[in-house]
Amino acid sequence: MNKNTRQNEMDTPFFVPKPTAERPLAGLTILAVEDSRFASEALRLMCLRSGGRIRRADCLASAHRHLNTYRPSVAIVDLGLPDGSGLSLIEEMSRAPSRVPVILATSGADRKDAEAAALASGADGFLPKPVESLGHFQTEILKHLPDMMRPPGVRPLELTLMKPDELALREDLTHALRLLEQEATPVGYLRRFLLGIARSAHDPRLLDRVRTLPETLAGKDRRELADLLKSRVARMAAV
Repeated sequence: MNKNTRQNEMDTPFFVPKPTAERPLAGLTILAVEDSRFASEALRLMCLRSGGRIRRADCLASAHRHLNTYRPSVAIVDLGLPDGSGLSLIEEMSRAPSRVPVILATSGADRKDAEAAALASGADGFLPKPVESLGHFQTEILKHLPDMMRPPGVRPLELTLMKPDELALREDLTHALRLLEQEATPVGYLRRFLLGIARSAHDPRLLDRVRTLPETLAGKDRRELADLLKSRVARMAAV
């Protein structure tokens, strides 16, 4: 390779795909700060279908490592994370000198309270769980993007519902069982985690059980929740 060829390659800008009506998130990098594998898989499928690139952080510490390396175009932050509240990360990103263009919160908790807290912390919008409508996902991101980053032309209404692989759901349920087996179970975090799973999996029985969990989980309550989770895992393993 001669000197002129090398110089030409150095002068050529890195290729960034342009958004189109069919792939409206092309050229964007989405950071999903989400501890649920099932919810993360849904986001991954929607990003890929939309032309975007996704990276995942499963906790606040991992999210900070990502943000110390690059600035995503969009951040989607779950409010209930294993090492703290996603609200603190949203507030931090919203006040940063180089702000992430779009910051969205997501949660399986009561929408009214969770959305109000997220917007007060600096989020641009809120995605209630389950996040499964491709059209709603795209719209919520696009409406907060700067004009120069939006696709040209009319975007067709996307009615597709994305269904993640149930293997990811099984991994989430197994993780919840491991938390229950701990001597000092983090009940608050476990409740938030299972609320998101129950909504994402459209599991009304699990949702009702998690809503009634006491602050201190012991005895009958612990056994009943463990049995319910085990039955879900066993049923999925048998399929």
